[in-house]
Amino acid sequence: MEFFNQTGKMAIGSRLRMLTDKITMDAASIYEMFGVDLKPKWFPVFFVLSHGKAWTITSIAKEIGHSHPSVSNIIKEMVAKGLVKETKDKSDGRRNVVMLSSKGKKMSDSFAEQCVDVAAAIEQITRQTENDLWKAIEEWENLLEEKSLLQRVKEEKKARESKDIKIIPYEPCHQAAFRALNEEWITTHWEMEEADYHALDHPQEYILDKGGYIFIALYKDEPVGTCALYKMDDPVYDYELAKLAVSPKVQGKGLGILLCETAINKAVELSCKKIFLESNTLLKPAIHLYRKLGFKELSNYHHAYQRGNIQMELTIK
Repeated sequence: MEFFNQTGKMAIGSRLRMLTDKITMDAASIYEMFGVDLKPKWFPVFFVLSHGKAWTITSIAKEIGHSHPSVSNIIKEMVAKGLVKETKDKSDGRRNVVMLSSKGKKMSDSFAEQCVDVAAAIEQITRQTENDLWKAIEEWENLLEEKSLLQRVKEEKKARESKDIKIIPYEPCHQAAFRALNEEWITTHWEMEEADYHALDHPQEYILDKGGYIFIALYKDEPVGTCALYKMDDPVYDYELAKLAVSPKVQGKGLGILLCETAINKAVELSCKKIFLESNTLLKPAIHLYRKLGFKELSNYHHAYQRGNIQMELTIK
C-alpha cells in the first residue's frame, strides 16, 4: 500500500493490526465452516483445555501469556456457551479449576480437524514467502523482551537530541541566563539568599576570579542549563559543585548529568581529590543524580544555605 511506502517501518503496529484483522476475519469464517462455535479470541484457552486436563485460570494465563482478568472473562463467556465447566480442585478445595464440558469435548474433535487444515494452509503460505514470518515474530518477541520498543525509542530520541546539546565554558554573555536559570529553580521551593545574589549577579568576581569554573548547557544554541565549580579554601575539599540548574522545558534530556560530568572532569584535570556539594532532599532527581555519580552523604552538616539539609562528597580516585 502507498500509505505504508510513505510511513515506512514506523507504522509496523498499524500494519500488523491490519494483518491481524484480516486473519481474524478469516478465522471466524473457518470456525463456522468446521461447525466450531468459537470466537477467535477464545482459541488459546480452548486449545489448552482441548488437551483434556483441568486447569486453574492462573495456570492458563501463565501458559498462554495473557492476563488473569483476560482469561477469566474468556472463561465466563465460554461457560455461558456451555463449552466449559468449573469445578473444585480435588487437591485443594479452595481453588476452582476449569475444563471442557461434554459439548466442548465433542466440538474439540472438529477443532482438531480444523487445526490440521489450518496448519497446512499456513505452511503453504510460508513456502511461498522469502521470509519466515513465524521465526521473525519470535525474534521480535525475544528482542522486545530484552528491551521494549518504548525504551529503544527513548534511546534514539536521546541520541538525536544529544546532537543539539553542547556544554561550553561560561562567557560574560551568559550572565543573564546563569542568573535566570538558577533563580527559577531556587524560587520554585525557597527564597533567594544573600550568597545567591553575590554569585548570580557577579559570577566573575565571586566564582571565576577566585579560581572557579562555570559551565553552560546549550540546546539548539540556547542556554538551558548551568553548573559551577567553586574553589574552596578548605583542608579537605578542593572544589564545591554548585549552581546546577536545568530549565524545566528541557529536563529529561540528560543535561544535568552532562553538566556534572563536565565539572567533575574539570576537577580531575585540576588534580582535585574531593568535591563537596550541598543540596536539599526535596530535590529527589538531583540527589539521585549525585548518588549515581558517586557522591556520598556526610554525617556532619554545616549548612551554607538555609535551604540546605544534605551535604555530600565525591572522592576522586
